[in-house]
Amino acid sequence: MDKDFAFIIHPISLQDMYRKFPVLQKVPKSMLNGLIKNLPAIKVSEINGVESGYNKTSGYFVGCTLTSEQMVNLPEKFVLKKIIQSGKLAQKLGAKIVGLGAMTSVVGDAGITVAKNLSIPVTTGNSYTVASALEGTQKAATIMGHDFENAEITIIGATGSIGGLVSRSLATKAKNINLVARNEERLHNLAEKIYFETKNSVRISDDFKKTLRKSDILISVSGSVDHLIEPDDLKPGAIVCDVARPRDVSKQVQEKRDDVLVIEGGVIEVPGDVNFNFNFGFPQKTAYACMAETMILSLEKKYENFTLGRDLSIEQLDEISSLAAKHGFKLAGFRSFERALTEKEILKIKDNATLNSLNLEKCAVRV
Repeated sequence: MDKDFAFIIHPISLQDMYRKFPVLQKVPKSMLNGLIKNLPAIKVSEINGVESGYNKTSGYFVGCTLTSEQMVNLPEKFVLKKIIQSGKLAQKLGAKIVGLGAMTSVVGDAGITVAKNLSIPVTTGNSYTVASALEGTQKAATIMGHDFENAEITIIGATGSIGGLVSRSLATKAKNINLVARNEERLHNLAEKIYFETKNSVRISDDFKKTLRKSDILISVSGSVDHLIEPDDLKPGAIVCDVARPRDVSKQVQEKRDDVLVIEGGVIEVPGDVNFNFNFGFPQKTAYACMAETMILSLEKKYENFTLGRDLSIEQLDEISSLAAKHGFKLAGFRSFERALTEKEILKIKDNATLNSLNLEKCAVRV
């Protein structure tokens, strides 16, 4: 039976493959790497029960058999071919639109080449990812007691498609914005664009670690395969919204810093009695925002390319936010390191931050 949409997923690391297929534990990593990159695209599961007050839809998860590391390190042409093959499987299954998940939305030109090679529309889901990350970060800042407008806010990976839109949107809401990315020329271009749009003079960081240590709020969307943020990089009370997959925040931050709040961007409650028939680590009836964007467009029967490329628009951000509200998609609370986080736990982090800040001040006086 044809479904309305498909969403392309892939293993984040080889550990995902070992977890899903325990029999592979006996296969050496080098051999498994070679094996999976030569596997064809696969239908992972059917998605049923997505229903709003206006429409209902169903779809598929389609698997692109490359890990994040392979997507970064293998030749781009090879990786794009694998993603396109996954999109063609979605076409064959009858999908009317396909969404690109995780690194499949980052490789190359962020979906444009993929869309040119398919006969169904494509979206990366990045517009709704940005919308939900901004909403979640602002809510977290309120609970942690930060004055969002005057807080020191840093965007890591600012020149990427998600980072750019996050930066431009935040510049309309906050005064103290720091942009961090590897390419200095692109950083300057983004800063100029933001000033032209908002008259807000954002700062470009030339000292990554120093900028992290002074930030109250960080939104991290780097697209790096390695952890960028370690325990000593953050000050007490800092909030990190880690949108990146693989994550930018080291697991050690959770283990060593009880005074820092790390949240995952874009965890969305999906309307209806939805069943993904696949465990990707989220509670039932919740999904990543990028997945949700594909479902929203399908519910709206908006079968056209939506979020593509690296120059995302504020207009699309506003449109997808409006459509999400119309169909009943909403933030599903907070998650941190793949588990739900209660408001009580966040308030405990806030108390720890206050205590540790006082201790730091006493140490400073002794010196």
